[in-house]
Amino acid sequence: MRMPHEPESVARLREPTEDAPWRVLLSGCMAGLPCGVDGTDYGFGGVMAPFFDSPRVVACPFCPEDAGLGTPRTWPDIHDGDGFDVLDGKARVLDPDGADLTEGMVAGGEAMVRFAREQRVDFAILLDMSGACGTQVVSDGSRFVEERGYRQGVGVAAACLLRAGVPVVSQRDFRTLEALKARLDPDHVPDPDARDHHETDWYRDYFGSSP
Repeated sequence: MRMPHEPESVARLREPTEDAPWRVLLSGCMAGLPCGVDGTDYGFGGVMAPFFDSPRVVACPFCPEDAGLGTPRTWPDIHDGDGFDVLDGKARVLDPDGADLTEGMVAGGEAMVRFAREQRVDFAILLDMSGACGTQVVSDGSRFVEERGYRQGVGVAAACLLRAGVPVVSQRDFRTLEALKARLDPDHVPDPDARDHHETDWYRDYFGSSP
């Protein structure tokens, strides 16, 4: 389930405690791992650190692109669909030069599912717009064209997780993250103005509607 589109899913999560904290699968770059295409964390390291300040939650970082393609690597973007289409053989993952990276991306997504099961994660926080970890938006073809296009949908690893029953949310889904923080800390008052990515003006202006 994509948690931003099923708000009731937050309430269905088990109660986190210090003895049995939520175990949250986290895109490796957002944990500061040097797993980006260029061997950096893209500057995302620590972006989710405040969420993990509570002793009632622990991060389980993993990078599916590193697992399936290695680091460094060329940029993998989905062509003609989203992650579900890739898994169903209807779309491919290509780099900017047209090299086919589909097999490695699927292998990385499957490795992420195995890791999630080993770690007994409760849900995942993933980097949106990634060809692997996107949960709301992915590039519509190569990101290096003159005018980058976007598509509603999920990345390859996110699709693997969803089919395995792992709930996902992105770092841009602020309304859902606020609700999760309230579950971690009963004194936390969610920001009433927080919005998830599909509720933003950019998303609605670009796509014309929510999914």
